[in-house]
Amino acid sequence: MVSGSPYLQVSFFFFLFVVSSFAGDPYVFYDWTVSYITASPLGDKQQVIGINGQFPGPILNVTTNWNVVVNVKNDLDEALLFTWNGIQHRKNSWQDGVSGTNCPIPAGWNWTYEFQVKDQIGSFFYFPSLNFQRAAGGYGGIIINNRAVIPLPFGMPDGDISIFISDSYTKSHKGLRKDVENGVDLGVPDGILINGYGPYRYDPTLVKDGIVYQIINVEPGKTYRFRVHNVGISTSLNFRIQNHNLLLVETEGSYTIQQNYSNMDIHVGQSYSFLVTMDQNASTDYYIVASPRFVNSSDWSKVNGVAILHYSNSQGPASGPLPILNDYDTYFSMNQARSIRWNISAGAARPNPQGSFKYGDITVTDVYVILNRPVELIDGKKRTTLNGISYLPPSTPLKLAQQFKIPGVYKLDFPNKLMNRPPKLDTSVINGTFKGFMEIIFQNNDTTVQSYHLDGYAFFVVGMDFGVWTENSRSTYNKWDGVARSTTQVFPGAWTAILVSLDNAGIWNLRAQNLDSWYLGQETYVSVVNPEADQSEVLLPENSIYCGILSSLQKDQAQRVNFSGAISISGSSKTVFIMLIIALIGHSFR
Repeated sequence: MVSGSPYLQVSFFFFLFVVSSFAGDPYVFYDWTVSYITASPLGDKQQVIGINGQFPGPILNVTTNWNVVVNVKNDLDEALLFTWNGIQHRKNSWQDGVSGTNCPIPAGWNWTYEFQVKDQIGSFFYFPSLNFQRAAGGYGGIIINNRAVIPLPFGMPDGDISIFISDSYTKSHKGLRKDVENGVDLGVPDGILINGYGPYRYDPTLVKDGIVYQIINVEPGKTYRFRVHNVGISTSLNFRIQNHNLLLVETEGSYTIQQNYSNMDIHVGQSYSFLVTMDQNASTDYYIVASPRFVNSSDWSKVNGVAILHYSNSQGPASGPLPILNDYDTYFSMNQARSIRWNISAGAARPNPQGSFKYGDITVTDVYVILNRPVELIDGKKRTTLNGISYLPPSTPLKLAQQFKIPGVYKLDFPNKLMNRPPKLDTSVINGTFKGFMEIIFQNNDTTVQSYHLDGYAFFVVGMDFGVWTENSRSTYNKWDGVARSTTQVFPGAWTAILVSLDNAGIWNLRAQNLDSWYLGQETYVSVVNPEADQSEVLLPENSIYCGILSSLQKDQAQRVNFSGAISISGSSKTVFIMLIIALIGHSFR
């Protein structure tokens, strides 16, 4: 051993952590510096949020049951939290990274997330959850691979490609935030980004010269897994690849019945996996398109995200018009959504088939009909509501208030239907029953598509239709193979029904994924308390940040826990290195 060798120092650091968890599940470590960087996705320089200088941020590539440690250094000029869209944090809402569970990471501070991807597989993403920051970036992918003992329900792809699609404005997230606070509509975005890049110049009259665009390089005859995430602000996007079928295989942690689609509507906050086979003759390159849905202004027709699929034997550049799509066909889109079904025979995080959990046979214990309406005035300001309540975030996170038994921070009185009273600001929370089975109906009385997300769980999408939900609507529910996911769309003038088993103790965010709706108050939390002492529920982290009523408990940054004492290497290198260490340890015991 050579004294002072950086490689050996890093090796020893990881050796200690792998040995400590050798009898259990592996750990992976990431060091992130979050800062503003300058980019020009739409041709003009603008400020975006990068992670370690990357926009989008790095991919977290892990395997079922692994432990993930992410040390975040906040080099922004405002507070920051990361949330992990679709990660369930079993019995550990301390790591959820939203205002109801965590105090923000102040500017200049670091904080370490530590969570396990327990009993999960699939495609997810992370993003900054405060202050409209997702509009500026800070997002990236999460891949949870199957354990080796559980085969994929399809052949191993020849490659794995993550795609992030988003509406984008050249105005800063602070400017957009101010507009929303002042009741100014966001309007038509300046562009649609694909992996942080602007559009290929498919039409010189619509796309300025000099914009850098994304190129996906592929080999003929190969099959690739495309993981596509809508990480945008408020626009539903249709994703398609010219002349190629999209074989849907997974969405947000559930393997699906495998069906071919020529295109897929992906709503804000949703994630899908497709297998795409390179079966064309490559006479030219092919368009990869993300275009706005359910908009009827001619200005929107000028806004398309376009990347290029490039075969190694391609004979020329892509040209001609984009693949055609009817921009305002909600009936088509709803029928497409209904066609997405759970693969009940496939194993996923566990060897037993997904369909072993027969959700349709479980008795519902609680019913909530949650109605949203267009923006309305409350105390002279424009706000959004759920059941007439616009959520008011307290200065002390709900989870900390619950832990320290602080009265008056929130109320467990969120109504199970719209009440006959004026809309109001309140910190009203759903009182969930531990191990209960809840039915939630989202009724969208707004004029735009909304998507809703529940942290801590995967829920079953059992029905959706136009009109007003009634109890008779239950006769249309899919009680056999409705897909389990964490984000669902609700079409304007329509409803969507979900079922969820409340088996994960904690306080969990229920929110609109559309940033403007969320920021103006369309969220609440579901409190799920185990009435019995549960030794497996994760305790208050030692490195917790305190704020609000508990600010006096906060120590200086220098006295807080910091897991980043070792030399940093890239996330993918760390993963490979840990597996090398495990292999070496196994070899030494032969």
